[in-house]
Amino acid sequence: MTSTAISPSPVSTNSLLWADNLHKRFILHAQGGICLPVLKGTSLKVKPGECVILQGPSGSGKSTFMRSLYANYRVDSGAIWVKHGENRIDLTQCQPHELMAIRQKTIGYVSQFLRVIPRVPALEVAAEPLMELGLEAAAARDNVRSLFRRLNLPERLWSLSPTTFSGGEKQRLNIARAFSVDFPILLLDEPTAALDAANREVVIELIEEKKARGCALIGIFHDEQVWQRVGNRVLTFGREDETALGESHE
Repeated sequence: MTSTAISPSPVSTNSLLWADNLHKRFILHAQGGICLPVLKGTSLKVKPGECVILQGPSGSGKSTFMRSLYANYRVDSGAIWVKHGENRIDLTQCQPHELMAIRQKTIGYVSQFLRVIPRVPALEVAAEPLMELGLEAAAARDNVRSLFRRLNLPERLWSLSPTTFSGGEKQRLNIARAFSVDFPILLLDEPTAALDAANREVVIELIEEKKARGCALIGIFHDEQVWQRVGNRVLTFGREDETALGESHE
């Protein structure tokens, strides 16, 4: 059965992700039905090997846009096309099982929050996405151990539940979990916020490696030194325009 989310003809773009004219508002029912329009026609195309930085003041819609790209939020109108295998699929029209498959193989997400089952060791938490793709458990764990070492996550923590970890330790686990899979698209929500300078440098290296392999990345970074190094373009919220890094607005 053909999904209604699949484009009947190829979308005329070589982008891996294309957000087209997204609108999203929130209704505050507890406050008399106040309507807060957050996304007002936001569009973005991201090609292989690009990292687009989302900027704007607090409340301007950056996080709403990011969560909409992962389909955590359903937009009111617009389309979010992603290249999933040989198809281009509109996330706004996906069935739940289709969305699960896309999240498993196509779109990775490093959020600011890590939610895990208590008592599950950190090594198993990070290796889970690889094992879900069919990689043998031993190989998945070896892959994750390598990332843990690069991210300077102490070996004594690997067998412990992440519920005991500090903010920076949880963030490094989150990064290892997402970066272990060769996702064509990666969403990064403040991946370096809780990290020291040495580990920020490691994350920059990991992002550059993903770009070199053709991954399309969208990121929120408040550390200007980080986004200036990894970003190719900036999408500014509250103004809804793009700037290539190195350019300035007149």
